[in-house]
Amino acid sequence: MFRLYFATLQFMSRLPVPGRWSQGLEPDQYVRGIITFPFVGLLLGAIAGLVFVVLQPWCGLPLAALGYVLALALLTGGFHLDGLADTCDGIFSARIRERMLEIMRDSRLGTHGGLALIFVLVAKVLAVSELALRDNNMIAVLAAASVAGRTASVLLMYKQKYARENGLGNLFIGKVSGRQAAITLAGGAVLSFLLVPASGLFAFVITLAAIMAFAWAIKRTLGGHTGDTLGAAIELGEVIFLLALL
Repeated sequence: MFRLYFATLQFMSRLPVPGRWSQGLEPDQYVRGIITFPFVGLLLGAIAGLVFVVLQPWCGLPLAALGYVLALALLTGGFHLDGLADTCDGIFSARIRERMLEIMRDSRLGTHGGLALIFVLVAKVLAVSELALRDNNMIAVLAAASVAGRTASVLLMYKQKYARENGLGNLFIGKVSGRQAAITLAGGAVLSFLLVPASGLFAFVITLAAIMAFAWAIKRTLGGHTGDTLGAAIELGEVIFLLALL
C-alpha cells in the first residue's frame, strides 16, 4: 500500500519522492493506486493550506489565497491546470471530435483555455478569501478541497472509455474496478467529513454530482475521456467544493 501511495504521489506531484519508495511497480499497476488519490490530495492540500496560513498575517487574505493557489500549482507542476486549459480549448472549439482531440494535444494555449484558467484561479482566490473570513480551519478546508477534487476524478475512470489510442490517462480510464471506485469514494467522503465536520460531506456530495454531470457531458462530446479531462475534473472539483462550502 505504501509503495502504491508513493508511486501515485510521484505521478501526480512534483514532490521529491525517493525512487526506492515506489520501486518495483510497473506502469500497468498504477491503476491500483486510485484508492490513494484522496490521501495524495490530503497531503498536497495540507501543504498548500499551510502556505496560506503562514502568509495570511504578513500580506492579508487575497495575497495569501494567491500564495495557496501558486503553491498548489507548483506542487503539481501545473499538471491539472494544463489539462483544464487543453480540455476547454478542445471542447469549445466547436469542431468535430477528431479535431477536438487534436487541439487538446496542441501545446499552445488558446482563448478558451486561457479564460478557463483565469476563471478557476480567480474563483479559488475569492472563495478561499471568503472562507477565511468565516473563521474556518483553513488548512483542513484546503486539504479537503484537494481530497474532493482528486476523489471525484474516479467518476471519469470507472466504466469509462479512453478517447484516444494511447496516453497517460489510459493507465486509469476504463481500468478501475467497482471495488476500487467504491473504496476511493468512501475514503474521500470520510476525509471530507473529518476535515470539515459541519459541511464537508455536503460539499463533497455536491462536488460528486457536478463532476458526474461534467463526465457525462465530456463523454457525449468526445466519446470518452483523456488525461486532460481528468486534470480538468480535479481542478473543477476543487473549485466546486470550495464554493459549496460557501
